[in-house]
Amino acid sequence: MVLEMAHIEVLPGTNEAFESKVKEALPLFARAKGCGGAQLHRIVEHEARYVLIVRWETVEDHMVHFRESDDFQVWRGLVGSFFAKPPEVVHTEVRVE
Repeated sequence: MVLEMAHIEVLPGTNEAFESKVKEALPLFARAKGCGGAQLHRIVEHEARYVLIVRWETVEDHMVHFRESDDFQVWRGLVGSFFAKPPEVVHTEVRVE
């Protein structure tokens, strides 16, 4: 399993609307191939910054199957207008527990 960690900064004053749209978009992730769920975390020290954490079976499930899907376009349509800058996306895997 890998975690997608998307660091997102939203435009000032849009937190509530952004969070609502992410909640609306969660079913898009739930039905994606290889997706094991998603969570949105807000950075406590920086009100306009978030980390979207999505569990994927493989990086390809995210970067190929989801990113090239119609659902990805719907996702970006729901939340893209809130972005203050393009999200920074990385993938992590557990190395030591």
